Amino acid sequence: MAVKLRLTRSGSKKRPFYRLVAINSSTSRDGRPLEFLGYYNPLSNPVEISLDQEKIQKWLDQGAQPSDTVRSLLKQTKS
Repeated sequence: MAVKLRLTRSGSKKRPFYRLVAINSSTSRDGRPLEFLGYYNPLSNPVEISLDQEKIQKWLDQGAQPSDTVRSLLKQTKS
C-alpha cells in the first residue's frame, strides 16, 4: 500500500477549497482518506494554509510521498 499526501477538492463551482490528506495512491482524488492533515484556501487574501506539522511528519516518517503541490505548500509554511 503506497500512501500519498495530496489535496482533495471541496467547495462549490469556481470557489475551490482544498484539504490536505493522507490517502492510498490508488484511491480517487475525492475518495476516503486515511487522515486529514490540514487545509488550503487559495481564494482568501492572503492565501490561507493550515497544516498539522506533527501528523504530516508522522506520515513522512512512515514513507508517505507528497505530491508536487503538497511539497510546495510544505516549503511555503516552513519559510
